[in-house]
Amino acid sequence: MKKIIFTSLAFAVASVSSPAWADQALATSKNCMACHTLDRKIVGPAYKDVAAKYAGDKSAVDTLATKIQKGGSGVWGPVPMPANMQVNDVEAKKLAAWILGIK
Repeated sequence: MKKIIFTSLAFAVASVSSPAWADQALATSKNCMACHTLDRKIVGPAYKDVAAKYAGDKSAVDTLATKIQKGGSGVWGPVPMPANMQVNDVEAKKLAAWILGIK
């Protein structure tokens, strides 16, 4: 019983204190993490760099959600981001909001 309570408590604390991990599972399941990481460039930019670039932009969630679904090019260099059509509108906005919240 103690193990269950401790595990539940640890999960709850991690969920509240680590917003950067809140939707990493969704990003992983949609194959986003194949080209991006939280803090360093792989093929695409680090999510913290994307968050910094769009900080203060009121339309950033919509802009990024569109790029997640339709792809894009030219913003971060010559390698285009392919469309990710397996991501629906709700998931795209959730991912965009999560990315923008990464510090």
